[in-house]
Parts: sequence; structure tokens; C-alpha cells
Amino acid sequence: MKRILIIEDDPVIAEVERDYLTASGYLAEIAPTGDTGLKRAMEESFDLIVLDLMLPGTDGFEICRRVREAKDIPILMVSAKKEDIDKIRGLGLGADDYVIKPFSLGELMARVKAHLSRYERLTGGIRTKEQDELRIRGLRIDKLSRKVWADGTELSLTGKEYDLLLFLAMHPNRVFTKDELFEKIWGMDSLGDVASVTVYISKLREKIERDPSKPQYIETIWGVGYRFNL
Repeated sequence: MKRILIIEDDPVIAEVERDYLTASGYLAEIAPTGDTGLKRAMEESFDLIVLDLMLPGTDGFEICRRVREAKDIPILMVSAKKEDIDKIRGLGLGADDYVIKPFSLGELMARVKAHLSRYERLTGGIRTKEQDELRIRGLRIDKLSRKVWADGTELSLTGKEYDLLLFLAMHPNRVFTKDELFEKIWGMDSLGDVASVTVYISKLREKIERDPSKPQYIETIWGVGYRFNL
């Protein structure tokens, strides 16, 4: 049963969403404030988050940013705000969708199903333990503790090395350009350089590959970018 977190301060809306999702076979739970929602999203395992934008305490933008830094699960941002700038900001922070209130429950359900199916396709072939652990051949990535093991040996990774590895592993068999990886990991406002991607890929290979000169996990697609192989 897929577990969904609803972060919504309006009790009527939250309960209607929960009841509808529950009737559709999902395990839906409510967090009524931004602070509570952020804590639960970071510390517990959910398959999807329905996230209101305007919340008491931590707002939806900040929750989206923090969750996306640590986890790769669908985030559906909902708001009464219709301005394009809010939609652009929400999607730019990593939200997978932006739904404007009022919306029909049928529309919400269709979007939930679509994004859950999409994420299942993207992570196909990867074994997960409560959605918090990835196992790809001899590589093990614990998303909660941010620890990585290769052939049973724990590795020492920097924060950016871990972020880059997790992002690639969560999107297997897909080719990313250096620009795309730089934007995803360092952010568009970073003062760094796209060349950092090459440097960090090299460092990762030295740590996770049995033979860095013949990488089995992170493959270079010449003239395009990099791909993580299952």
C-alpha cells in the first residue's frame, strides 16, 4: 500500500483528500502545519507528498526545497495562488506538479496515480527497503543516514558526492548532460563551475568502482554526458 503524506492546514480540505485517497487504496496521513509536515517528511518514509503552499510555520516552498535535497519522491504542490511566478518557483525547487485550488478530487487522484507510476518506472530494477535504501549490485545507499557501502565497505563521501551519486542512482539508464547535473546538484544560483561535474564524477568512480578505468556504474556517454547503469 502506497503511503501518502498530506501537508495541509485546512482540516476540511485535508480530511476530504485523506478520505478520497484512502478509499482509492492508499494509506493517507495528515500533517496540519509546515513544521510538523517537514519533520515527518524528513524522518519517515512516504511514497508521495501532497503539499500545500501557504502553511503556518515552515511554508511549502521551504518544505519542498528541504525534502528534495534529501529524498527523491513525487511532490504535488497545491495552492490557491494562480500567479505564474509561484508555479515557476515551486517547480524550480523540485515539485513534480503544481495544482491550483479549487480542484476536483478526480483530478488530484489522476495526478497522484500518474506521478506514482512515473516514479516506479524511473526506479525500476532497484530494490528498496521502505523506500529509504537502494541496492544496485554491490552498491548500497541509505537515504536516511546518507551512508554508502560498496561491496560491504562503508565509503567516505562528501555531501556533493553523495547528492550526485543518489541523483544518478535514482534515475538509472538516463543520460544527463553536465549542465543538467550541475543545475540539479549545485543549483542555478551556484557560484561553481560546470567543470565541477567532471571532477566529482572522477572522485565518485575512485570510491565506488572496482576499476575506475572501466566503470560499471557511472558510464560516460561521449559528447553527451553521464549515465548510471543498473
